[in-house]
Amino acid sequence: MSIVSTLRAGLAVACVSALAACSMFQAEYPDKQVGNESNPAWGGLKNDSIFGEGGIVIFGGSSDKKNDNGGGAGIGINAYLWRASLETMAFMPLSSADPFGGVIITDWYSPPESPNERFKMSIFITDRELHADGIRVSVFRQVKSGADWTDASVAAKTATDMENAILTRARELRAAQAAIKKS
Repeated sequence: MSIVSTLRAGLAVACVSALAACSMFQAEYPDKQVGNESNPAWGGLKNDSIFGEGGIVIFGGSSDKKNDNGGGAGIGINAYLWRASLETMAFMPLSSADPFGGVIITDWYSPPESPNERFKMSIFITDRELHADGIRVSVFRQVKSGADWTDASVAAKTATDMENAILTRARELRAAQAAIKKS
């Protein structure tokens, strides 16, 4: 083995050892108590970051905790609308859900009282704010004729009613969260 390869190997071992040693130490700052007694491993202390309190903001999230608009960290949509949409559509089977794109697509659902018709919904959350124009619902309906399913019309009011139900639930979730923060 040459001297160069020995030096490289030694340098690599030293770097890995130095990085591994860093994880053994935890800085403790008694002046930064947060009162988290539920996790004794952390001793109830707040961990700082080299990037400051809140860390780095990625994907357009807000590090300003006072201006919490319900957009989860890294999610480009309103978290209250997302959760309310999933809760409101819980009776239908879920085909796909993309929290980063704000798209929820259900699978076909036949109500027990009318087995010869089925419904499918697509929900699009388009904003980080909790506004009425931040959500759009598309409803599709098919009826069974013989062995085949054919497309049928859906009243425009159906999609509007679903949007209103989601918005109402999202406002309830936001109000509940605000009440928890105040207490």
